[in-house]
Amino acid sequence: QVQLVASGGGLVQAGGSLRLSCAASGRTFSNYAMGWFRQAPGKERKFVAAISWSGGSTNYADSVKGRFTISRDNAKNTVYLQMNGLKPEDTAVYYCAADSSKEIVGRWDSWGQGTQVTVSS
Repeated sequence: QVQLVASGGGLVQAGGSLRLSCAASGRTFSNYAMGWFRQAPGKERKFVAAISWSGGSTNYADSVKGRFTISRDNAKNTVYLQMNGLKPEDTAVYYCAADSSKEIVGRWDSWGQGTQVTVSS
């Protein structure tokens, strides 16, 4: 298991930017891929982005392609989600998660506590 602490959420106007961070501990950070998910009120949790252990492979949901960028700093045990061009429909609680493999396989076995992102129109 790995412990994950997400931060960086807040209130922003449409068109603005935020950068989320997720700090990891408890397992060698470079041994697993990382991902971001989000859950809007009354809706299911959905995939947003993922990054392999080296950063060499990334995946994005179609709804955020071209606006969001996932990155990681293995020296700081941290994964980031840079969000630009925010829209009201991006409003959600954002969660980071750790995959069970160095490459992105989608077996998310550890979750952070979530950070609220609210985009006003």
